[in-house]
Amino acid sequence: MARIVIGLSGGVDSSVAAYLLKEQGHDVVGLFMINWHDTEGTLSGACPWEEDRLIAEMVARKLDIGFYVVDLSEQYRKRVVDYMFSEYEKGRTPNPDVLCNREIKFDVFVEEARRLGAEYVATGHYCRKESVTDAEGNTHHRLLAGSDPNKDQSYFLCQLSQEQLSMALFPIGDLLKPEVREIATKLHLATATRKDSQGICFVGKVDLPLFLQQKLKAKRGRIIEIPASWEGYERYSALDREVAGVIAEGGTPSEEQLAALATPHCYTPADGKKVGEHGGAHFYTIGQRKGLAVGGTPEPLFIIGTDVERNIVYVGQGKNHPGLYRRALRIAGKEMHWIRPDLMQEAGSSREYSVRIRYRQPLQAATLHTTESAGYIYFEELQRGITAGQFAAWYAADELIGSGTIEA
Repeated sequence: MARIVIGLSGGVDSSVAAYLLKEQGHDVVGLFMINWHDTEGTLSGACPWEEDRLIAEMVARKLDIGFYVVDLSEQYRKRVVDYMFSEYEKGRTPNPDVLCNREIKFDVFVEEARRLGAEYVATGHYCRKESVTDAEGNTHHRLLAGSDPNKDQSYFLCQLSQEQLSMALFPIGDLLKPEVREIATKLHLATATRKDSQGICFVGKVDLPLFLQQKLKAKRGRIIEIPASWEGYERYSALDREVAGVIAEGGTPSEEQLAALATPHCYTPADGKKVGEHGGAHFYTIGQRKGLAVGGTPEPLFIIGTDVERNIVYVGQGKNHPGLYRRALRIAGKEMHWIRPDLMQEAGSSREYSVRIRYRQPLQAATLHTTESAGYIYFEELQRGITAGQFAAWYAADELIGSGTIEA
């Protein structure tokens, strides 16, 4: 049996994962991470890790496993939070949970686990891993969706490498959430009835504008409403129909066509009317409805674009406003990440996948077109709220093959 260090978070999932590993006969050690000390901008007004640590230690004692604590807050600030601030400043919307897994849980944390003699590192993620050997004797680690369709967390691990997966174990990936709760209840674990964590990984629920104001200044700007009749939407629809015709005839869209479909709509203040003011364009994201403080419209206003250079937020009425929808997205070539390098697409090729552009989004049928400089994902259905800075992840059946940061 192996020596396995598990990230005990104070939640029910990692608690049950630790129990299952011990039941299998492994030498299990719990390691709790402190990644964030500040309380500014957090809605709870206190650091959640203090209670989490106490609960995690209680679980470790109950399971009779070793327990250690490591402070990774400096690395977390530099590699996750600073990146987050930088992205928002550029008018992009990052996903700190994906970065946290790539940079902290399966990087810095693994190094700490190795100091404790770990052969493997385990977490309470709802996903699965399978290792296969090809005809040449090479081992490939497959990252698979969790068995619980309501809790599948493979998307959050979409930036992991083969090296990182080689040490990773996901003991609850084959279980449903109610089954995990049931196990914890039968064991009388302190985490059995604890709610799942929410908000930013290791920071918790935050008032985002207040949190970001630690580094980004608030500044008043205009909110401009764009009508659904804006002429740019008809031009986009015409191109969309043209490309659909190419595909229907068995052809492949040109890179110029794909780039145009992947380009966000470009507005000017003259395209609409001012309906209010905001506190800083970098505090807002595509598809957002709350936080605008503008009323009196027949339908709710949704953000359809931001211009951080001119500090303008563009909005449209209704959840079906055409400004919320696009057919394609672009990923810069250097941002294309293949969990399975052996399945990497050559430039100039196209391949069908199932794709999601945010956690919990149902998988969407799409085609990934690769060029020398980029990857373009063309969806069968128009997609709502494609957002620069987020991650697009592509799957073949239930295996996550690769991902990339959405450039546009």
